[in-house]
Amino acid sequence: MKIDLKEKNALVGGSSKGIGKAIAERLAASGANVTLMARDEKKLNEIVQSLDRKQGQNHQSLITDFSNYDDFSKIISSFFNKNKIDILINNTQGPPAGGAVEKSVDDYQEAFDLLFKCGVLSSSLALKHMQNNGWGRIINVASISVREPLNYLVLSNSIRAALTTWAKSLSVDVAEKNITVNNILTGYFDTERIEQLNSKKAEKMNIPVSEVRKAMEESVPMKRLGKPEEYANLVCFLASDQASYITGTNIPIDGGLLKSF
Repeated sequence: MKIDLKEKNALVGGSSKGIGKAIAERLAASGANVTLMARDEKKLNEIVQSLDRKQGQNHQSLITDFSNYDDFSKIISSFFNKNKIDILINNTQGPPAGGAVEKSVDDYQEAFDLLFKCGVLSSSLALKHMQNNGWGRIINVASISVREPLNYLVLSNSIRAALTTWAKSLSVDVAEKNITVNNILTGYFDTERIEQLNSKKAEKMNIPVSEVRKAMEESVPMKRLGKPEEYANLVCFLASDQASYITGTNIPIDGGLLKSF
């Protein structure tokens, strides 16, 4: 299937590495003009220079820290005053790991600002152009923990669940404008985030990191972690006209890990 995103403008959060970077590269390869958004200016500029320009695209970067909501809101509002986005990928770094008894109310507030408020604000700002244009795609990078909570990721479980249910409501409100809103429930992917989580788990359990990774791989029916490029292929499809009748969904990409359906 050939996906053509020529003349579409995409904004990709958390795109300095991992899944976000792979998404930016895949959208650019399909012809989109891509704005990469993250806090590491050096990495973003390097990636911008490496993106595909075979179809005459213009790519750029937006430097912001999702964990500082006040600054983020100013930067993203200024960006949308000057730019129109057709494809919005809401993706941020994950909040700190930990269980329910370890976290304070302030921890939940910080996670809410990071995962929920950043996504809602970006979507609200992007919607004006999408509604005027009669076309748009909003894709939220969420987690399988929305469906089957992971005890050591209580902040992510809780707040991502809020984001996905909000997205379902939004999808109904904007459907008649040919705007789709979908959530991707992310399984175990071979990224720096997984490495960090595995390191913390290994330290807590006093076992080698390699054992944690092996157990993670064994828990997946496909017996491996996902590749960021595989994730990016799904995002690119959802961003295309071929996915025009798919909206309001939670789509797992997990190698069969989820036990529910």
